[in-house]
Amino acid sequence: MVTLTDAQGAASVVPPIASRNPVPRSHHGDSFDDPYEWFRAKEDAAVIGHLEAENAYTEARTAHLAGLRERIFDEIKGRTLETDLSVPSRQGDWWYYGRTIEGKQYGIQCRAPLASPDDWTPPVLSTDAPVPGEQVLLDANVEAEGGEFFSLGSFEVSNDGRLMLYGVDVAGDERYTVRVRDLETGEQLPDVIEGTFAGAGFSPDGRFVVYSTVDDAWRPDTVWLHELGTPVEDDAKLFHEPDERYWVGAGFTRSDRYLVIGLGSSITSEEWLLDADDLRAEPRIVWPRVEGVEYEVNHAVVDGEDVLYIVHNDGALDFEMVRVAASDPAGPREVVLPHEPGRRLLGLSTFRDWGVVAYRRGGLARLGLLSYETGTVDELQFDEPLYAVGGGGNPEWAPPLLRIGYGSFTTPGTVYDLDIATRELLLRKRQPVLGGYDPEDYAQARVWATAQDGTQIPISLVWKRSFGDAGSAPRPVHLYGYGSYEHSIEPGFSVARLSALDRGVVFAVAHVRGGGEMGRQWYEDGKLLSKRNTFTDFVDCALHLVDNGYTTPSQLVAEGGSAGGLLMGAVANLAPELFAGILADVPFVDALTTILDPSLPLTVIEWDEWGDPLHNADVYAYMKSYSPYENVRTDVAYPRILAVTSLNDTRVLYVEPAKWVARLREVGADALLKCEMVAGHGGVSGRYNAWRERAFELAWLLDVLGVADA
Repeated sequence: MVTLTDAQGAASVVPPIASRNPVPRSHHGDSFDDPYEWFRAKEDAAVIGHLEAENAYTEARTAHLAGLRERIFDEIKGRTLETDLSVPSRQGDWWYYGRTIEGKQYGIQCRAPLASPDDWTPPVLSTDAPVPGEQVLLDANVEAEGGEFFSLGSFEVSNDGRLMLYGVDVAGDERYTVRVRDLETGEQLPDVIEGTFAGAGFSPDGRFVVYSTVDDAWRPDTVWLHELGTPVEDDAKLFHEPDERYWVGAGFTRSDRYLVIGLGSSITSEEWLLDADDLRAEPRIVWPRVEGVEYEVNHAVVDGEDVLYIVHNDGALDFEMVRVAASDPAGPREVVLPHEPGRRLLGLSTFRDWGVVAYRRGGLARLGLLSYETGTVDELQFDEPLYAVGGGGNPEWAPPLLRIGYGSFTTPGTVYDLDIATRELLLRKRQPVLGGYDPEDYAQARVWATAQDGTQIPISLVWKRSFGDAGSAPRPVHLYGYGSYEHSIEPGFSVARLSALDRGVVFAVAHVRGGGEMGRQWYEDGKLLSKRNTFTDFVDCALHLVDNGYTTPSQLVAEGGSAGGLLMGAVANLAPELFAGILADVPFVDALTTILDPSLPLTVIEWDEWGDPLHNADVYAYMKSYSPYENVRTDVAYPRILAVTSLNDTRVLYVEPAKWVARLREVGADALLKCEMVAGHGGVSGRYNAWRERAFELAWLLDVLGVADA
C-alpha cells in the first residue's frame, strides 16, 4: 500500500506486504515451504494487484528522483541524432537501410536502387533530402499503432526484391505473426503464419517461407516449409526435434546452395543439409550428435568443389576448423586451423573467394581473413587497447568489400568497409554523439583482480579524465557482471552511460568465469558444480576495487541482468557489506525452483548449464546453496536493491524477482520491484520508452551512489 501522510505533501510510503501461503516442495529428502509461490498464478487478480501495488510503491519511493530521471532522459535524447540513417547494405539490385525520425519510437526500413551493377560504394544519405528512388518497405511506427508493445522478430526481402516478409510480436512473449507483402503492388498476400519463432526467411527462389515454431515450454522444436499461396495448415514439416534439451532453427547459406537446419543444447549440436532447389527432400545429416561436441557448418566452393568448413570442439577445447567434402561430410577431415590454446574460435563466415574468422584471444574479440588456398588468417589490427569488433551487413556472396562494426568504451559505434584487395579500412559512419562529445575526454583500461583460487580476473574500466585517473582516489563505481553461457561482455560504447561518467562515476565490467572472455575453459570453470566461481569472482573484483583505492563500499553499486541477475542475488547474500546498491534486471533469482520444473520454459535445456537438480541430489544441494531466493539472510544488512522485470517475459518469469523482493522485505531489506505490465525479456519497446526506462534505473543508481544532484 501507499499512504500519503506528510504535512508538507511528501510521500510517506509503506511497502506492499504479500500474504504467506506456503507451497511445499520436496526433493531428495529435503523439504521447503515456499511462501510466495502463489505469485506464479499470472491470471490471478490478487497477483496482478500485488504487482501493481509494487509498482505504485516503487514510484512513490523514487518520486524524489523524477527531476533527475527527466534530466537523464533529456541527456540521452540530446546526445542522440534522432533523425538518422544507417549505412546502406547492398543486396541484389538495391541498397537497404534504416531510418529513424525525431519523435518516432521505431525505425523505418527502406531501400533505394543501385546506380549500376558495379556500384559497391554505399550512397551517402541525407536526412534533409529525399533519396532518389527510395522505397519505404516497413514503417514500424505505422505497424505499432494502437498497441503498447511492438517487436520485429523476422524481416527479409526475397532475392529478386519483389516480396517482403516480417514477423511481429505485440505482447512481449516472443511469439511472432509472419506476414508477406508484395513490394511492387504494396498488397498484403493472404499468407499469415501465427505463432512463429523469430528468424523466418524466404527460400532463394522466393517461393517458400522457412520458419520454426515452439513447444509448450517455449522451445523452438520444429522447422516448417510454407509455399506461398497455399494454406498454412498444409505446410510441410521439415524437421522436428523431440529431445527437450535442443533448440532448432534453420537458415540458408550465403551461397544459397543449402538450407542448414541446426539444433543445439548448451553443449551439443547437430546440423542437417537440404539442397535449396529441393526443399521437400529428406535432409541429410552432417555429423551425428555426440554429447559434448559442438560444431557449425559453412559452405564454400574451392577449386570448383562444394566443401564445408566446420568449426568444432571434438578433442579441441578452444575449437578447431576443418574442411570436408559437402558430398561426404563424414569423410576425411582436412585441418585448416588447428586447435590453439588461448585462441577461442567462434565461427566462420564464408564468401565466394575468402572467409572471415571470428575468434577471441587475450580477452578481446578478433576478426581475420581466411585464405581458402593457404589456410592462413590475416588478422585485422586496431589501435585501442580495448575494443569490440564483428562482421555484419554482408548478405552478398561475392563482394569486394567486407562490412565491419567496431567500437570501444570511448569510440562510438563505427561502420567500416574493408577493401579486400588493399586491406584498407574505409570509414562509412561513426555514431553521432551530439553535445560536443570528445572521446579524448574519457579513458579506458583493464586491470586484474586475484580470485580466491589465484585466478586472474580481468576488469574493464572507463571513466571521465576530468575527475582524475581511476584509482587515484576513491570514486563512485558502477560494477557490471554477467558470467554465464560463455557470453562475453564486450567493451562497447553507450550514450546512456555518459550520464553517469559525466557525474564522476567509473563504469567497470567484471569479466567473471562462466562468461567467454578468456576462452572455453573460462566458461567451464563457471558452470554446473563450479558455478560458485562466478559469484566469488565478482566479489573478488569488488574487493580489488575497494582494496586498491578505486572506490569504497558506500560508493559501489553492482548491476546484472537475467543470468547476471542471479549473480546479483548471489553476491547480495555473499557480501552485502561490499555494496551500497544492487540493480537486478529480469533477474534469475529463484533458480532452483525453475530448474526443478521441466514444464517451465527452457528448464530442460538449462540442465546443461546449471545441472539437473530434479534427478541429481548433488546438483540439488549445490543449487540450493546459492539460489538467491532461498538463501536470503537474516543476520546481515542488505544494500538497497532495485529489481526490474516484465510480466510477459518468457525467459525469466516475473514471479522470480517478485518472490525475491517479498522475501528480502521480510528481513528488513530496502528492496524495490518495478514490473513492466506489457513487455518481455528485453523490457519495453520503442526507443523513447527504452531511454526512459534506462533513465529510471540510472537515476536510482546515481541516488544510491550519492551523486544524484551532480
